Amino acid sequence: MTLFGVDMFFACGGLPLAPMQTLEQFLGHARHWRVLIDLFALSACAGLYSVPLYAMIQTRSAPSHRARIIAANNIINALFMIAAAAYAVILLNVVKLSVPELLLSASLLNAVVAIYIYGLMPEFLLRFLSWLLVHSIYRIRTRGASNIPDRGAALIVCNHVSYVDALLLMAASPRPIRFVMDVSIFRVPVLSWLFRQVRAIPIAPARVDAALKQRAFEQVSEALRDGQLVCIFPEGRITDTGELYPFRPGLTRVLQADPVPVIPVALQGLWGSLFSRAGAAPWPILIIQRIFGPLGIQVGAALDPAEATPMRLQEQVAALRGNWR
Repeated sequence: MTLFGVDMFFACGGLPLAPMQTLEQFLGHARHWRVLIDLFALSACAGLYSVPLYAMIQTRSAPSHRARIIAANNIINALFMIAAAAYAVILLNVVKLSVPELLLSASLLNAVVAIYIYGLMPEFLLRFLSWLLVHSIYRIRTRGASNIPDRGAALIVCNHVSYVDALLLMAASPRPIRFVMDVSIFRVPVLSWLFRQVRAIPIAPARVDAALKQRAFEQVSEALRDGQLVCIFPEGRITDTGELYPFRPGLTRVLQADPVPVIPVALQGLWGSLFSRAGAAPWPILIIQRIFGPLGIQVGAALDPAEATPMRLQEQVAALRGNWR
């Protein structure tokens, strides 16, 4: 909204004042098309902003309070419309700004608000960008996503195939996920910034950094007690062969402290991609096939924490993955 609002200021700059025109006359000027494109894009972006927010309000609010929250939101919207009208009157009649300058000032204020909202909820934007990025690179088939609970704590257990496993799960999950990942992956350039923004939890073996490992378990416990989703990769490392490594007993320690439902998840088709440890294909055509190829995300039914042993979970994930690595 900010970008197209600013561009509309420049698109309107220097346009001469003209009497009322018919639609045909208006469209006959090439510069007017830029204004129309900006108006259309601005409206489309406003819809992409507001509609998901309303959906989030309805899905994340308690049913007993949902109507009151929506009503309060409508009141706040009305108050801001009145404030916006007063703002326009002051700038146009008192400060004597032109209409394009009014649009520019509103766009710049919108940028300030966008930065403020990002500071409050970075996952809202980052999950959207992850969804765009992942679905632009891969054709993903997700099955069993309804097994992820709409609310409440749960532990997601997934196989570890590539450096972008967290991005795929982030894009597929209807809820934010706190990821527990090896500190070496957590510190990968570029991805590190993203992992910090989504509040991923770095962990290291006790022989490498015992204090970091203890802090990771404490953060996992805090997240689960707060009713969040936490995902761990119990193999402890990205596979070098495409096969599952034995699941480590760390998840048992997590469940002993916080017995929550455990959801097994299997990623399919990532082995052999550019982001796995299989290595890239030697020919460009094979690289393209591996980037834009299909992927699968299989989500199994939740297991009771008393039954979720490392061996049982490994069997569940292996069964969900099948032969498609």
